[in-house]
Amino acid sequence: MKNTLKREGRASKFSPMTQHDWINHYSMINHAKESTIEEASDNYSFFDFMEAIVSNLKELGQHRTSETYTSAMSSFRKFIGCKDLQFGELNSHTIQLYELHLKRKGLTMNTISFYMRILRAVYNRAVEAELTQQRYPFKRVYTGIDKTVKRAVSLETIRRIKQLDLHNNPRADVARDMFLFSFYTRGMSFVDMAFLRKSNLSDGTLSYRRRKTSQQLFIKWESCMQEIVNKHDTGKSQFLLPIIHHPHNERTQYINASHSINRHLKIIGHEIGLLIPLTMYVARHTWASIAHDKNIPISVISESMGHQSENTTRIYLNSLSNIIIDQANSLIINSIVI
Repeated sequence: MKNTLKREGRASKFSPMTQHDWINHYSMINHAKESTIEEASDNYSFFDFMEAIVSNLKELGQHRTSETYTSAMSSFRKFIGCKDLQFGELNSHTIQLYELHLKRKGLTMNTISFYMRILRAVYNRAVEAELTQQRYPFKRVYTGIDKTVKRAVSLETIRRIKQLDLHNNPRADVARDMFLFSFYTRGMSFVDMAFLRKSNLSDGTLSYRRRKTSQQLFIKWESCMQEIVNKHDTGKSQFLLPIIHHPHNERTQYINASHSINRHLKIIGHEIGLLIPLTMYVARHTWASIAHDKNIPISVISESMGHQSENTTRIYLNSLSNIIIDQANSLIINSIVI
């Protein structure tokens, strides 16, 4: 790969203009110079273009997506060597070498595919903007989705986690209780837990809207949930759980808490001899797995967890009664009552 200018010490060519501004800008340059797309591609920076997309995502409030794009960009940039990568240099050989690099680092094929799909999406947007030709540099790398490795644990493991004496380790204690709260609430995702307000709880029902799908969910409030809320009383805070403590930099607090809780959960999992890393996501998988083991219909599980991808289970359904869903959740919770 030919040498290119270092990014350090200079401003991005795509900043502060928006991606749309730059698309128009480059279109005018192309027209003025009467240059071909292939010739122009040697002069445009892939990383600058990607940074413009990340900036736009942030402006649109799509913070999670912007973070995943930033993560993929950081990984690819480290592989390239912190150099500017012009679109003309982004070829199949480079991408195949990057895939090999990720494999040697021990990343799973799903993670590798995740990075590749993001980079491919950026490249395709550049093609649409006529910043480069379509050369299909990702056609020889894996961009599929492998079957997810089993992340669920047994009911007995949930009982063991519940019985752990963690009073001498407050952070691990909080991590364990947040894990259990997720399990009790039908595998509620951590981001939804983090942003729960006390106002979400009313008349014995916890209601919230999933951030991922915008679906409104209703959960019967159980005594085990109240025990956790009482134990970790957030005082005058508007938030229900001790994850976000004040209304400033909420997302930063959520991210920091997520890292801390998952780190302590992995320690807990190691101490009890789990063969898989214990994370908040395990609670969600476990609830679904145990519900299925108890012969709860897949359609009920799908509705309970706020899934939108279980289309086949919804063909003959409109919406399940919350009573059925609450009965399913009570059945699971009662299985670990000691």
